[in-house]
Amino acid sequence: MKTGIIQQHNTADQADNMRRLADSIRALAAEGAELIVLQELHNSLYFCQVESVDNFDLAEPIPGPSTRFFGSLAKELGIVIVTSLFERRAAGLYHNTAVVIERDGTIAGKYRKMHIPDDPAYYEKFYFTPGDLGFRPIDTSVGRLGVLVCWDQWYPEAARLMALQGADILIYPTAIGYESTDTEAEQQRQREAWTTVQRGHAVANGLPVVAVNRVGHEADPSGMTNGIQFWGSSFVSGPQGELLYRASSTEEERNVIDIDLQRGEQVRRWWPFLRDRRIDEYGGITKRFID
Repeated sequence: MKTGIIQQHNTADQADNMRRLADSIRALAAEGAELIVLQELHNSLYFCQVESVDNFDLAEPIPGPSTRFFGSLAKELGIVIVTSLFERRAAGLYHNTAVVIERDGTIAGKYRKMHIPDDPAYYEKFYFTPGDLGFRPIDTSVGRLGVLVCWDQWYPEAARLMALQGADILIYPTAIGYESTDTEAEQQRQREAWTTVQRGHAVANGLPVVAVNRVGHEADPSGMTNGIQFWGSSFVSGPQGELLYRASSTEEERNVIDIDLQRGEQVRRWWPFLRDRRIDEYGGITKRFID
């Protein structure tokens, strides 16, 4: 499956962000992309650096303007697109939601981010209600997509549950970067840990992984911090964790990567982890901590 990724630096001009995304989508489709994955909250700046009720004005219903915009592109180009939107479900009820658009422009399905961080400069709990749709893959014309979002990528349970329900691929729209006061060594440890844990999900589940991060610096509107330097490094790995592609840590990139979805079948025959799971002994995994 020819998979396109778009690693983009966003600005405060939402219309311009979407125009540049559309240009990149068309370019990738012209190169043969069948599936295109966008970064987390790709329409706007990463607004979660501050807690401001005014930012809820960025949210929109699903279906809504963005699903129509990307739906028309999907239909025009005959491709599947994984989007990441700020969903307004009701007044006072909002989600960080990935929406998969089918090649005919319709909504194939959506996933509401389940794990919500609350760290300095990532104040997502202020904005997002935890997802309530579960860890369920989305069926499309290009395969069964195990779509998760950013902070979900650190949790092996989420990847496993997608795999156990027949996902063909794990996909992570992402917005993550460096804290400016950390040392260069610490920053690189964090970036490599992020890559490593997701490659581990690929190995443990015998599935390809696609992680698409934003890139570039975004200022803190409050001026309390030096903002976030998003570390890019979007990547695609195969079912043994092998890197098929890794983007720059500093530059915008778009690329098409050919992923062999059939190869996971052979890898799982060599390494039958699902066969050997001791499901009779895993009850403790549902506890917060075992004293």
